[in-house]
Amino acid sequence: MTTEIYAGKAAGKTMTEEGHQSVRFQWASLAKGKYPELAWLYAVPNGGLRHRVVASKLKAEGVRKGIQDLNLDVPRGHHHGLRIEMKSRCRAARVRPDQAEVHVFLRAQGYSVVACRGADEAISALKAYLGPTS
Repeated sequence: MTTEIYAGKAAGKTMTEEGHQSVRFQWASLAKGKYPELAWLYAVPNGGLRHRVVASKLKAEGVRKGIQDLNLDVPRGHHHGLRIEMKSRCRAARVRPDQAEVHVFLRAQGYSVVACRGADEAISALKAYLGPTS
């Protein structure tokens, strides 16, 4: 399992969304030799619990609900880039309505958008998007 290799622990249903995202970035760092485009993968820290004052400042700075967690601004085929919404592996983790609205909008703009449960799904989505390497 990818998460065991890169995180040094089993990534069961108890690992948080943030934990899976960290594992995915560990993998990306190691996989840049095969997929150099991964150097341009970045996270958007929109989620998480924050103090009201901090949340208010972030909103004033343009942070928006529903924006995906991971972005790769590398075109492939007819897509402008890849957007990944990270979810934990627990069954209760679902794409929220505000996230689904953003997914619909971005797909209409030519982006590939996926929701992934855990690091393994996100890594598979990145490999599939970037395609085979020579």
